[in-house]
Amino acid sequence: MTANLPWSDIDTVLLDMDGTLLDLHFDNHFWLELLPQRYAELHGISRAMAELELAPLFNEHVGKLTWYCLDYWTRELNLPIRDMKREIAELIALRPNADEFLAALRQTGKRVVLITNAHRDSLSLKLEKIELAPWFDRLISSHDYGYPKEEPQFWHALRQDLEFEPARALFIDDSLPILRSAHRFGIAHLLAVREPDSRRAPKDTEEFAAVDDYLDLIRSLHGGPA
Repeated sequence: MTANLPWSDIDTVLLDMDGTLLDLHFDNHFWLELLPQRYAELHGISRAMAELELAPLFNEHVGKLTWYCLDYWTRELNLPIRDMKREIAELIALRPNADEFLAALRQTGKRVVLITNAHRDSLSLKLEKIELAPWFDRLISSHDYGYPKEEPQFWHALRQDLEFEPARALFIDDSLPILRSAHRFGIAHLLAVREPDSRRAPKDTEEFAAVDDYLDLIRSLHGGPA
């Protein structure tokens, strides 16, 4: 399914960051390549053994706030997570035409809010590399509320904070569990991202319509066919 949005029914646009506006390659490379390698070096084990040891720990925290917390992983793994992210910061990149979409959104006068599970330090690093902040009315990390976007408490806190109407909101995210959480809360307009990582194959977005190219959304914003 591709996107076909009733823009006149949308007042608030909520946008994820990693995999939605930014290429997910940076994050996948960090967690799947750099981190296992450094863990292996620290413990004097093979890369394969490192991956075997890390897998159950990662699985335990997926979808929880700790999964996104740099402080937690620094303590748990005894690795300089922030410094390691900075080492590969040249991989931080916009997804194609994301900045043009943000510029087009700003011209409509709608409220545009970044909502990310990224730790504030991760967010700061990415904002150093990519000038996203000027396009947004607010930049919100789920760590501000103490709940990840996967949890209903996040959405209740967001609504209280922003005083927005879920029935008149659009939310774009690359995570299907997060989109389902938003749907359960009542966000009316939801879009997934077909290709969050430019180095990996497009994914099945299942029940959600998807963004293939932000140029399509720009055209629909301007009244043309998506």
